[in-house]
Amino acid sequence: MTTSGARLRTAPTADLSPAELSCVRALLDDAFAGRFGDDDWSHALGGVHVLAAVDGDIVGHGSVVLRQLVAGERTLRTGYVEAVATAASWRRRGVGSAVMAEVERLVAGGFELGALSSSRQGVRFYAARGWQRWTGAVAARHPAGRRRQPRRGGVRAADAAHPRRAGHLRPAGLRLAARRPVVRPARAGARAGRPARRRVRCPRCP
Repeated sequence: MTTSGARLRTAPTADLSPAELSCVRALLDDAFAGRFGDDDWSHALGGVHVLAAVDGDIVGHGSVVLRQLVAGERTLRTGYVEAVATAASWRRRGVGSAVMAEVERLVAGGFELGALSSSRQGVRFYAARGWQRWTGAVAARHPAGRRRQPRRGGVRAADAAHPRRAGHLRPAGLRLAARRPVVRPARAGARAGRPARRRVRCPRCP
């Protein structure tokens, strides 16, 4: 239970019902004002979800997905944070912070590094929770090989939970953009996108 009265639940994607996934997608569509596409949605699946619910309404969400990020010659088991959002009527009431606190606990307990992408609007929220901007180049390891992460739209940060590791891996030279990768902290959180226009109702959700 959060200070706002929202109840938190964690569950892998496989344990969420189609109705619950539909509720989460509706929340994200509203929170990002139509700028959360199918590709973004696919990136949010396959890991562990943190859901905040009030009386059957899903009012907050974030997920942690395993990625292999490459920095220099190191490959790091990374908990990549995706699809962080809070319903408009529940913002500034502690829901986003509660969701991110649980997300950060999952990252700290199971990964070498945490990473996420933020809009410009969300940067202050993550920074206040201890996330640090990543200023070096980063690549992700895919079955087809190593791929440099795009610079466009995003802010990269280094995981404050592992400050020495992040510091040792930080090559210089990546220009921060505004809306793709950031990297995780000992504390982090952010409201995603623009305010949602309506509250998402899903009686069958927890």
